[in-house]
Amino acid sequence: MQTSNDLLKVDICVIGAGSGGLSVAAGASQMGAKVALVEKAEMGGDCLNTGCVPSKALLAAGHAAQSMRDAAAFGVAAQTPEVNWMQVHDHVHSVIGAIAPNDSQQRFEELGVTVIRAAGSFEDEETVRAGDTLIRAKYFVLATGSSAFVPPIEGLDQIDYFTNENIFDNKEAVDHLIVIGGGPIGLEMAQAHLRLGAKVTVMEMARLLMKDDPELTKVVIDRLASEGMAFHEGGRDLRLEKTADGKVSARCETDAGEQCAIGSHLLIATGRRANVNGLNLEAAGVVYSAKSVEVDARLRSSNRRIFAIGDVAGPYQFTHMAAYQAGIIIRNMLFKLPAKVDYSAVPWVTYTDPELAHVGMSEADANKAGKEIRVLRWQFEENDRAQAERRTEGLIKVVTTPKGLILGASLVGLHAGELIQPWILAVSQKLKIGAMASMIAPYPTLAEANKRIAGSFYTEKLFSSTTRCIVRFLMRFS
Repeated sequence: MQTSNDLLKVDICVIGAGSGGLSVAAGASQMGAKVALVEKAEMGGDCLNTGCVPSKALLAAGHAAQSMRDAAAFGVAAQTPEVNWMQVHDHVHSVIGAIAPNDSQQRFEELGVTVIRAAGSFEDEETVRAGDTLIRAKYFVLATGSSAFVPPIEGLDQIDYFTNENIFDNKEAVDHLIVIGGGPIGLEMAQAHLRLGAKVTVMEMARLLMKDDPELTKVVIDRLASEGMAFHEGGRDLRLEKTADGKVSARCETDAGEQCAIGSHLLIATGRRANVNGLNLEAAGVVYSAKSVEVDARLRSSNRRIFAIGDVAGPYQFTHMAAYQAGIIIRNMLFKLPAKVDYSAVPWVTYTDPELAHVGMSEADANKAGKEIRVLRWQFEENDRAQAERRTEGLIKVVTTPKGLILGASLVGLHAGELIQPWILAVSQKLKIGAMASMIAPYPTLAEANKRIAGSFYTEKLFSSTTRCIVRFLMRFS
């Protein structure tokens, strides 16, 4: 048992037990480094407890409910699902519970990591205080993640509201959910609640899913609208107030005039902010802002012995990005290799139904960079498995150079997050479109669409008048 103001000397001290910090701690410890892991809240961080895992579990409940409504298309009697919100809550938390042992204090202590459950703050450039323990390390890793950003909105201080940090604790039915923010988190939670029986209105001050290709986002938005979701885009001067009967009124100005929604519950989903407060980074000589800790391509801060990883480092706030960055940091710290990040093939997925996935350069990115490109498109309605599943909405869009180098790909449709996988490999390994066109795809699968769109790159040349002349000539000698 450590006593007051014990000094713990380690090779690496990781602050934050989210996905990035856990990846570094597990990897470094198993490779022989002496590691301390400091966490003031729940092991597993945002992803396990209030982010990726519970949100996908709630979405799965919504999918199950929607499948009952859509059954008639398959000759099965459709019915309106009866939703028990207490049981939905229990489902979400049972999923968290099933995964939690992988991130638990016990598991990491069994790996040889010293786990300290306290807030960490720097005393100086080489020392962190966590509770009664002083930790001196050769390297530090900031893996403190991010928190929901709540902007200053008129009237918000008078209203109870959800963020991703408390919405998964809800055990009661939601009558009408107003969502402020039309990004991935906002629309995922909007659709989950819509399918579980709530009315939903989304208010976005800019454009819905503004980081993705508008040609593809339209497919998602059209689907959500067909399910009954209401949208107000391009809003300004947002104002909130509590009505006389205890409901929430949200008003904003748009080009079409004032828009108003009155709901029973409010969700703020307006982005994330880096968790840098309380770390006393000034004492460590670390330059940072409210958005992130400033790092170089090796993920080192202005103090070269202090690295940052995941949401607190940016530029992408994805769990898979934190895992990727963990490998970069481990190579730098343990093996003294000058490994650098490469963000040219960063994928992301919005888990609405249909899903929206992207990797590499979009058409707009390529045009902005002044590249000469070819853009390939393939509709899901051309895919036989999509027809069998009655899910033909969606398309694949691939950007290549004129010679076929794959620059990027975007997909919208059923299981787009799975279908994007080979395009991630293609972009990261700088493959040409012929590699995808020449693979053997099992039939009938949705993934066959990847081969079909790749093959379309050659269609014009293969079926040209020149090719027909060559074939007719060669056939004379058969």
